[in-house]
Amino acid sequence: MTERHIIKGGRSDDRDVFEYALLRVVPRVERGECINAGVLVYCRARSYVGVRTHLDEARLLVLDPAADVAGVRAALRAVEGVCAGGAAAGQAAGDDPGRRFRWLIAPRSTVVQPGPVHTGLTTDPAAETERLLELLVR
Repeated sequence: MTERHIIKGGRSDDRDVFEYALLRVVPRVERGECINAGVLVYCRARSYVGVRTHLDEARLLVLDPAADVAGVRAALRAVEGVCAGGAAAGQAAGDDPGRRFRWLIAPRSTVVQPGPVHTGLTTDPAAETERLLELLVR
């Protein structure tokens, strides 16, 4: 654990609580195998919801040579659209960042699924999104 993740003496040094969940691709649900393909981050204090995705097609095709790569990419783009808000979010366009995050992390039995939610502290949720992508996905 690095120093920036430890609170000393009860001080938070202007860090805010954030939540995150991995986006997993489960090409064959009956086998339970998955690869991480993205990370969703929500920080209520900063009204931030963001996602970064990275699909390793070679790894996906090792799990399932018949995987619908185009369909998985479309599902990941849809998550990106909901996070971005506006017209790209469809019916979620009018929802606040927290509602959009909660909708995206709701359990589902599709090929692209959210993992469990974890928490942390950050001074920059966008940078945290990128850091988690590098650490847990790529």
